[in-house]
Amino acid sequence: MSIHEEYDKTFKALSSHIRRQMLDTLRDQPLTTGAICAMFEQIDRCTVMQHLKVLEEAGLVIAERRGRTRWNHLNAMPIQDIHDRWIGPHAAAATARLARFKQSLEAQ
Repeated sequence: MSIHEEYDKTFKALSSHIRRQMLDTLRDQPLTTGAICAMFEQIDRCTVMQHLKVLEEAGLVIAERRGRTRWNHLNAMPIQDIHDRWIGPHAAAATARLARFKQSLEAQ
């Protein structure tokens, strides 16, 4: 799979507010699928599983089986990759432009 396809899967996974909320719930600790279902009462278990599958295919969630229980772990590396590729460089460029603008105003 090319890097562009990996980014596409990550952006697709992050495009849903429910999937972003699921990632937020996994930020501090891994959770079982049952615990995630309990947190998202507005959707049924099958839909939760579909969302988790999209997150797993994007590499944002790593599923671990312990007996009959599925534990879901956050993998933030795809988000870090997006930050390193786009957000960091664009923020640095914007900050540099603002600094030059500030210097030109102060010079006047």
